Amino acid sequence: MFEKVLIANRGEIALRIHRACREMGIHTVAVHSTADADAMHVRLADESVCIGPPPSRDSYLNIPAILTAASITGADAIHPGIGFMSENAQFAEMVEEHGFTFIGPTPEHIRIMGDKVTAKTTVKGLGLLTVPGSDGAVATVEEAMKTAEQIGYPVLIKAAAGGGGKGMKVARDTKSLAEAYQLARGEARAAFGNDEVYMEKYLEKPRHIEVQLLGDTHGNAVHFGERDCSIQRRHQKVIEEAPSPGLNDSERSEIGALAAKVVQKLGYRGVGTIEFLYENGKFYFIEMNTRLQIEHTITEMITGIDLVREQIRVASGQPLGYKQKDIAFHGHAIECRINAENPETFTPSPGKITDFHPPGGLDVRVDSALYAGYKVPPHYDSMIAKLIVHGTNRNECLLRLRRALEEFVIGGIDTTLALHRRIIVEPDFINGDYDIHWLETFLGNK
Repeated sequence: MFEKVLIANRGEIALRIHRACREMGIHTVAVHSTADADAMHVRLADESVCIGPPPSRDSYLNIPAILTAASITGADAIHPGIGFMSENAQFAEMVEEHGFTFIGPTPEHIRIMGDKVTAKTTVKGLGLLTVPGSDGAVATVEEAMKTAEQIGYPVLIKAAAGGGGKGMKVARDTKSLAEAYQLARGEARAAFGNDEVYMEKYLEKPRHIEVQLLGDTHGNAVHFGERDCSIQRRHQKVIEEAPSPGLNDSERSEIGALAAKVVQKLGYRGVGTIEFLYENGKFYFIEMNTRLQIEHTITEMITGIDLVREQIRVASGQPLGYKQKDIAFHGHAIECRINAENPETFTPSPGKITDFHPPGGLDVRVDSALYAGYKVPPHYDSMIAKLIVHGTNRNECLLRLRRALEEFVIGGIDTTLALHRRIIVEPDFINGDYDIHWLETFLGNK
């Protein structure tokens, strides 16, 4: 097992990784920008190293600075966390080349799944359905027109190197296709430095279902059930729950086993998530995230398994300590992502936290790096906390979530707490009757 792990990230996920390491007897190194000098994970880590000024490109995306920090502190391994360098194949390669262990999958698997076109081709060969669409990249508007006629409108144009909803545009007819195509390419180029796009049939009322997976270096792979991430705004997840209220036991067992088989056939190492669009009883692969997910928390709540701990164990070369039949599922869990944003306009709201009172009680968990007096910097993602609630069934979970949201106090800045309080009392949400377009329709009607 590792003696010292450098955490190449910030915020609540850096704190989450620190906690797992400490419980395993592993020393931690926090890296931080000058804007994060007072961050909670920096205060709690055994050692900390400043790696640059506030802009991400000069700090959390600065590979030489991160590797230098690992070297001077004598770290054995580097955990990339979520975002930033977590799905950067070049970074994973350089980490290994410099003698450290990358706590994540191999660079090869990051590269394969990081390109959406290659990923689709790969999983189709392993038995997964994909949304009808282009066989590969669509190089011209004329080719896009031809492909759209073949698969039928509406169509979705997506960045091949994309993620987080960037470089995605819907075209409902020939007239709007050319503009959508150019906009998607422009967004993809700006966000990822790669303007390659492909096309898929646009599904009207799908759910977003993802399966949590784990593979080791000894040929073993398991799944930890599915999560429903359909409550989204601009392709960004807002609320997630596990298990999905839209699946029956047969469907969840089938998709879990199939996803685990794919990971085993790939020889995949570490945690990963295969994401699907689910409509009319069919699961269509959309992407695989080769990292820890923000919403891993709800899977931990229904399985009782620490996924970060398992991620570290597998990276150190240890085999899984259980088989699929040993993983049991208990109750229901829901996560609300709390952002430093105005709940009506979604304008970012950085600033000083004047009051911070997280809710408590049985089966209530808050993952956050906030504290009273902390200044939320304007330079990074606006998510500042995750509220995770568990119940013996979905109804109990909803009631507990309502109570927890009522208790939650974050003062000094605008947050999306009010939005979550509105969503969870809506009849559609209470009944589990929603799809990936539901939230934007709901917001448009308010």
